[in-house]
Amino acid sequence: MAKASEPDLQEWIEEGHQNIVEVADMLGVTPEIYSRDPMSLIPVLQDYVSRAPLSEFEQSDWLTLHSDLMSYVADYLIQKHGAQWCVADDPNAPRGYRFVIEATGRDGHSRRIDPADVVMKEFSSLPIEITRMLASAELTLRLAVQAGDSE
Repeated sequence: MAKASEPDLQEWIEEGHQNIVEVADMLGVTPEIYSRDPMSLIPVLQDYVSRAPLSEFEQSDWLTLHSDLMSYVADYLIQKHGAQWCVADDPNAPRGYRFVIEATGRDGHSRRIDPADVVMKEFSSLPIEITRMLASAELTLRLAVQAGDSE
């Protein structure tokens, strides 16, 4: 299944990156600044989601916001931590696979995370906090030092 997905994976990677570059540009962070420092998007993206009338959102608005935040989580992990997109078999998914982010944690172990799940978790804990969402992804992948290192 992964072989058939490889062309889709490359398209997925390019579309996700292009999407967040366009969002950044729309919010006043030039592509040059964003590509030098993906953290430059945090304050303006936080302002954007904080001002968004979430209570008035229709399903299409939620899907767009979900897609934009998912693109950011993935691109942030790729740029800051050397993570990469890959294909994971998932018999429960309509296509039989999902696109996930894979990274090697500080402990040397490789882990995967679905940025879509990270964003959905954030949507369940409104208000949306960009730094909390990114930290959650980093901690799941063990890219950040955890207090007490209890996990």
